[in-house]
This record gives sequence, C-alpha cells and structure tokens, in this order.
Amino acid sequence: MREDAGYTLHGASTRLKWARAKLGRMEKSELKTVKPADLDALMELYGVDDPATREALHQLAREAKHKGWWWKYRDIFGSEPLPDFETEASLIRTYEVATVPGLLQTPDYAEAVFRGGRYTSLDHIKRQVEARVSRREILNRFEKPPRLWAVIDEAALRRPIGGVEVMRGQLDYLLRVGQSANIDIQVLPFAAGAHAALGSPFTILDFPEPLDLPIVYTDSVGAGLFEETEEEVADCVAIFGEIQGAAMSTVQSAELIEAIMKE
Repeated sequence: MREDAGYTLHGASTRLKWARAKLGRMEKSELKTVKPADLDALMELYGVDDPATREALHQLAREAKHKGWWWKYRDIFGSEPLPDFETEASLIRTYEVATVPGLLQTPDYAEAVFRGGRYTSLDHIKRQVEARVSRREILNRFEKPPRLWAVIDEAALRRPIGGVEVMRGQLDYLLRVGQSANIDIQVLPFAAGAHAALGSPFTILDFPEPLDLPIVYTDSVGAGLFEETEEEVADCVAIFGEIQGAAMSTVQSAELIEAIMKE
C-alpha cells in the first residue's frame, strides 16, 4: 500500500512524524502490536478509503497480537508495556536516582516501593510486585539474555526503603547479580557532584537488528513515555556516557555497596 501510494519508507515516516525504525518494524511484522490509531494514520496517508479493507486490516491487527507473559498484567503495564521492548532488547542501559532499577529489585523491596505510593489494595500491590519480579526473568534466560548496564545514584542505595532488613536483602542481591556476565552495576557517588542527568532517570533500549534504532523510556508518576526520535535518543546516549564515566567502576561500586550494608 505504501509503494502503491508512491511513498518511500523514509517519506512515509517523515509525513507521519514517526521514527523510520518504527514503520520499518511494523512492515516487517517485528512489532508485537499495531495500535488502531497508528493503523488509521497509515491508511489515511495511503488513501485506503474502502470500509471493508479498513475493517479487515483492523481485524488482522487485533488477531495478530502476541500475548506475552505480561498480558495478564496489562492493567499494571498499560497499553505500551515496557517488558515488550525489554524482551526484544540486546542491551539495556538504565540510570536511576531514587530507587534501585526495576530489573534489579527484590520482591520485598519492590513491595515497599509500591507501598510508598498512593493508597491501593493489597491485592493490587501483590500484582504490581509479581509483574515487576517477572520482568527480571529475561536476565537469566538461556538464549541470548540482554546485557544490562545500570548506573545507580548513591542516594538510591542509602534511601531506607522498607527498613533495614529489606535494604540489606536488596543490597546483597545487587552484589550477587552484579557478578553475572551480562550485568554491570556502577554507582554514581555523591562525590561526583553535579552531572548531566540530575534528577532524570531514564532507560535506553538497543535491539539486535541494525535497522531497529534504540529507544528511550522515561518513567513518571502517571505513566511511562517512550522516545524514538534520533535527537532525543542521541542526547540520552551522550548523557549516559557522561554519567557512566563519572561513576565508580564495577569493583569500586561493589565495595561501596558492601560498606553501606555494614552501616
């Protein structure tokens, strides 16, 4: 339909103000879902006016959804689940300020984080914890687990979330998983002073296919936000490089975590 309408991949993505990789992955059936709004935008651009054809394409989109493990937690993750992208990623670079990154949280720590939010039922908190812990499984999968590169602000390690025992268990877990071949943990110490990512946690996801450009995920109180534009991604990649350079080495970081455990 794109070719019949006279558009190149670059031309169509530019008109739609999408990242070229997004449209390319959609056409190659590499995206697990196609949003109805995105499908409508494509059909409008390509001049698809026949109601039967439009409905048929929407029906295909509905039937083609792959329901990963996170499907049962769609009330937790929302319409654009982060685990969908984490599962496909080959490299995950994350920077956290106030808490330990979600992929590295213990169940007790995760529960304490969720309890610190707005009041909700215990059943909902339990589902939130289950969903967060399930995300960690990609790091231990047998076939091509992603590499996780986490830079954690020292403040996150000293904030007593859940109390002494919960924090001791969380720090001990960081020391253990930090020895995995595909996981690097660096601490950005207070001594680093001002830096490029002050107060701005974010995650960069890289994918194995060369045409699949990296995307950036930022979390907020209300919901997460994905950024796909080359400029936004490039800025975050540059910032991550700066804070990674300012952070302690993995060995020094482990020593600091041990010291905080003793304290």
